[in-house]
Amino acid sequence: MNCLYKEILPNMYYIGANDRETELFENMLPIPRGVSYNAYLIKDEKTCLLDTIRINKSGGFLPNVRKILDGRNLDYLVIQHMEPDHSGCINDILECYPDVIFVGNKKTKGMLYDLLELEPEEDKFIEVSEGDVLKLGERELHFVMTPMVHWPESMVSYEPHDKVLFSQDIFGGFGTLDGAIFDDQADYSVFQSETRRYYSNIVGKYSMMAAKAVDKVKKLDIDIICPVHGFVWRKNPEIIIEDYRRWANYEVEDGVVIAYGSMYGNTESMADHLAQFLAEEGVKNIKVYDVSKTHFSYILSEVWKYKGLILGSATYDSSVYPNMYSLLNILKHNKIKNHVLGIFGSYGWSGGGVKSLLEFREDSKFDPIETTVEARGTMHDEDLEGLRKMAKEMAEKLKEK
Repeated sequence: MNCLYKEILPNMYYIGANDRETELFENMLPIPRGVSYNAYLIKDEKTCLLDTIRINKSGGFLPNVRKILDGRNLDYLVIQHMEPDHSGCINDILECYPDVIFVGNKKTKGMLYDLLELEPEEDKFIEVSEGDVLKLGERELHFVMTPMVHWPESMVSYEPHDKVLFSQDIFGGFGTLDGAIFDDQADYSVFQSETRRYYSNIVGKYSMMAAKAVDKVKKLDIDIICPVHGFVWRKNPEIIIEDYRRWANYEVEDGVVIAYGSMYGNTESMADHLAQFLAEEGVKNIKVYDVSKTHFSYILSEVWKYKGLILGSATYDSSVYPNMYSLLNILKHNKIKNHVLGIFGSYGWSGGGVKSLLEFREDSKFDPIETTVEARGTMHDEDLEGLRKMAKEMAEKLKEK
């Protein structure tokens, strides 16, 4: 029974589980530090559960709900997000509390059938929209619609009595809660990179909608944020709000990510020399990644952080190196902007790798630097000079505001 619970405020509880077993989040993204699944329970004149957790971690979830309710019935289940890592225990809740009333928006009801084959009767489902209020007694929930952050039915709930925002996926991050359920019990700087990786890979594509959602919630008087992944923010919620605001608005720091694909070391050598030249130009933050060794989710997270991006590829069958092709697709998918882009590469008897990167550059919203370097075979003196010139141009672009 690995499910935990903790009182956040009188009669307001966190109920959650840590997942250190799942290797790939959404069967795609590595989570070496795991992930937490969080739900919340309020006891008032009415009782209300906000979301559930993933079914593979449900052991202890219902016993904790029963223990907290202490013989009382569960009146409401607020469904803020239907993704299975948060709706996984809905059927279990319904079996235990058959009179529970679901609360969700118009799209939620359709997804209950699509994902769980549930069709609640009219009196068992309260459909809410922007600004609607669910009265629980002394406390009440105000609903804020946050569509496409990152599913169409996504919404958040605000409790004004204690100034608590139940934020579903917004303000969440990767990483298990290793004893520290609250932000003031841990060092967030240790978790920030995994929070950014979560944002860039899960929410990033919908940054325009995320920015609107952040603007909405910033207007609320918030003392505590309760997301469905990661810490409960009871001490410094403004920290995670500001991080999400920056990421949603593509705000970047000075620095350069060099991502390359190399078969026999020629393109890798170009990447190393380029990094050296950037350092000589005064660039402090330089991250170099081999696309064959580093999962795209980590590269994407670093790209989200730093203004400069330089892509290098060996030529493979007259085109871009296959692993680089995968990264290009991820960059396109996430619609990243506000970056400076440089291109380099190498080839044997015929080109193609750099040509494909230049086609990507033309389709992107990135600010290109003028110099492109393509070496035939190993680097020659003229290629080294080209890389030095590229580094100088990138450093100058980083200084521009």
